[in-house]
Amino acid sequence: MNEFELIKKYFTGWNIPGEQVALGVGDDCALLSVPAGYHLAVSTDTFSEGVHFFKGTPPEAVGYKALAVNISDLAAMGADPLGFTLALSIPDSSPAFLKGFACGMQKLASKWRIPLIGGDTVRGPLSITITVLGMVSEETALRRDQAKTGDRIFVSGSLGGAAYGVWARYRDIPETRETASLFARLDYPEPRLDLVPLLRNLECRTALDISDGLLGDLSHVLRASHKRAVLRLSCIPHPVFPEDVPENERLKMILSGGDDYELLFTLSPENAAKYQKLKQENPELPVFYDIGEIRDCAPEFSEISFEDCSHLASDLTSFSHF
Repeated sequence: MNEFELIKKYFTGWNIPGEQVALGVGDDCALLSVPAGYHLAVSTDTFSEGVHFFKGTPPEAVGYKALAVNISDLAAMGADPLGFTLALSIPDSSPAFLKGFACGMQKLASKWRIPLIGGDTVRGPLSITITVLGMVSEETALRRDQAKTGDRIFVSGSLGGAAYGVWARYRDIPETRETASLFARLDYPEPRLDLVPLLRNLECRTALDISDGLLGDLSHVLRASHKRAVLRLSCIPHPVFPEDVPENERLKMILSGGDDYELLFTLSPENAAKYQKLKQENPELPVFYDIGEIRDCAPEFSEISFEDCSHLASDLTSFSHF
């Protein structure tokens, strides 16, 4: 099966139209229309077997996650999706792999109505490169350099589940009914595009997705904004881990594990109070977890410190982010 037959069979029948796509798959370039007053948001990630996912991961999970981690970048910028391109390197055109891979990708693309608008396929080691494109108004882009002193620090969900999946797979610990949700966090992360309208309503200006771990990703915000942070360890949401996971490993999973793709963001005290009022009026709104505060930089303080964990200081200071 040549490149064009492969694309036609597995990647065009399920594709959806995009309102801003003037020309999609099938020509030398895709053509997108971006309205005046908007920025084009662009992000690229490469997803390689043995580096970003375990050998033997189901093809559907590979296709799903490869797109999910890229869509997550659009959510972190507060952007609406326009389309994505796919560059796929595969050892051979295995129908079983391609069918599952395309099915996983289709599932997420259809959910968020993000069309495939171009790409390439080559023979080689299994590797997926996706470029996502979105649009965001000039006034509402969520940037890392906009955190202000006094802002509350929030996360959008539980942290550490995906890290447990990595930890368990390295140790050949099988999945059980009790740990299935933790493995799912690793294989099928949910990009938080659903939160973008609410964050706009709350006048959020700073966000990123937690791909490398809470401490590492928060450090990106602090360095870009020239601030420091104080966190409350007891307020950071996390799953229930199996009893055989040592406490220091649980701590690392929660603070430095990554791969959860929840959003980390800041809100002014006024907008944090606005969220609490909206949540009381509408309990169905997503839960945001207030985990700390942005503060001014000071040479005598660490970039990130904790208010409630003196008994764990030796573990915390051993992390590379400190």
